[in-house]
Amino acid sequence: MAAPGKADTTVPDGSADRTRSGTGLGRLALAAIVLACGVTMLLGFANKDRCTGPEFDTWGRSAPDFDTRKYADACYSDIQYLWIGRDIDRHVFPYVHGGINDRGELTGGAVEYPVLTGLLIWAGALFAQTDAGFLLGSALLMAPFGLATAWLLGRLSRWRALIWALSPPLVLYAFHNWELPVVACAVAAVYVVHRGWGARGADRPLRQRADVAAVLLGLGFAFKIYPAIFVLPLMLYVLTGGRGGAELPEGKTRDVAGMVRTALVSIGTVVAVNVPFAVFGFQGWLASFLFQGQRKADITSNSIWFWALRPDSNPDNGVVHALIGVASPVLMFASFGAACLYGWTRYQREGTFPWIAVSAAMLCGFLLLHKVHSPQYALWLVPMFVLMRVKWGWIAAYFVADLAMGLGIFLWFADIAATQPAGIYDGFTGQAVMIGVWGRAALLVGLFFAFLVNRSTVDDEEFLPAKA
Repeated sequence: MAAPGKADTTVPDGSADRTRSGTGLGRLALAAIVLACGVTMLLGFANKDRCTGPEFDTWGRSAPDFDTRKYADACYSDIQYLWIGRDIDRHVFPYVHGGINDRGELTGGAVEYPVLTGLLIWAGALFAQTDAGFLLGSALLMAPFGLATAWLLGRLSRWRALIWALSPPLVLYAFHNWELPVVACAVAAVYVVHRGWGARGADRPLRQRADVAAVLLGLGFAFKIYPAIFVLPLMLYVLTGGRGGAELPEGKTRDVAGMVRTALVSIGTVVAVNVPFAVFGFQGWLASFLFQGQRKADITSNSIWFWALRPDSNPDNGVVHALIGVASPVLMFASFGAACLYGWTRYQREGTFPWIAVSAAMLCGFLLLHKVHSPQYALWLVPMFVLMRVKWGWIAAYFVADLAMGLGIFLWFADIAATQPAGIYDGFTGQAVMIGVWGRAALLVGLFFAFLVNRSTVDDEEFLPAKA
C-alpha cells in the first residue's frame, strides 16, 4: 500500500519483464511503426526532390526554372535553397571564419542555426556538388533521427506512435529544414526519464535518468533551441521526486539538490558544445544568434505578430518591430510560468508533477507567441500528440490547419512572384494562409489547456519501476 499522497509504484505481477524490456509492443509491431515512418519520409523526400534538376548551373543550382518551381510546385525546402548564399556549396566549415555584416547578411560560412545544426549542414554538403546532392546527403543524415523518433515513441506510447510515423507534417517537412535531430533529442529525453536504458531500465535512480535527459535537452538546444524550455518542467519533476514522489532522497520532501543538478548538467552540455566554436570562431558563432535576434516578424515569418498588426507590421516600421521584440518574449515566458503553475496545482492534487504535459503546453506558448512560426515547427508538436492523451479532434484539426499553411504559403508566394492579384481576399491561396495562421493560433491556445489537463500516455502501469 502506498503512503498517503504517494502513488503506488509496485509493478503488477507478471509485468516486470515488460518493464525492463521497455515496451508492451512486440518487436514486429515496433518494426511496423518504424517501417511506416520510413515510407512516410520517402514520400517526403520525393516531394522535395521534385524541385531538383533536371539541369544544374555553374553553382550547382537546379535549372532552368528553380525560382518558379520552388513555390508553384510547392516543393520548396530550406535545405535546397540555402545551397547558395551560406558558402555551403564551397564546403566551408561553419562559423570559424564567418560573421554578419552591417546589412544583416551572414558571411564566411556562418549560418543562422545553432552549432550542431551547422555541423549537420556542413556534413550533408560534404560530398555534394549540386543542390540535389545536398538535399540527398542531408536526407540520408537525418532519416535515422526520424526513424529513431518513431522507435522511441513506439516504446513509450505503443500504437499511438503511428501519429508521428504517418503524419502529414512528416511528409511536408521531414526534409524541409533540419528538424529531425532536435525532435529525436526531445523524445529521447522523455524516454530515458520514463524508461531508462539497459537492463535496469526505469529502475535506475531518477537523478541518473534526469542527468541523461538533461544532456539530451542540452544537445537539443545546440540543434534548434526549443528543447531547452523542457528543462524547467524536468527540474520540477526531479524536485518533487518523480512519479508519486516515490524517488525522493531518504527523509526528504523535496530534492532541491537533484533539481539544481539537472539544471547544471543541461547548462554544462550547452556550454561544452558551444565553447569550441566560440573560441575558434567567435564572430561566426555569435552571428547565428545575432541573425535570429535581428529577424523581423515579416511576411515570411507566418506569425500572429505580423498578421495581427497589419499594416503597421511592415518591415520599415521600426517602432512596431521593437515592440514585438519585447512583447513576444515577455508573453512567451508568461505562458511558461502559467503552465508550470498549473502543473504545480496538479502535483498538489495528484502527487506527481506532470512534466510532459507542462512541456507540451510550454511548446504551444512558444509556437504561438514567438515572432517566427515557420511551417516545419509542426514537427516539434507532433510527438506531443503521441505522448499526451488529447482527443483526436485536436490532432485532426491541427493537421488540417497545418496543411493549409504548408501548401498555401508557397502557392501564395508563387502568385506574388507572378505579379498575380495576391491580397488575402483575392483568391484561395491567400485564404489558405489565413486559415493556416489563425487556425493554428486558435488550436495552439486550445491545446495549451488540453495538454495541461490530460494524462500522458507514458504512465501505463506496466512500465512503472519494479521497486519504489
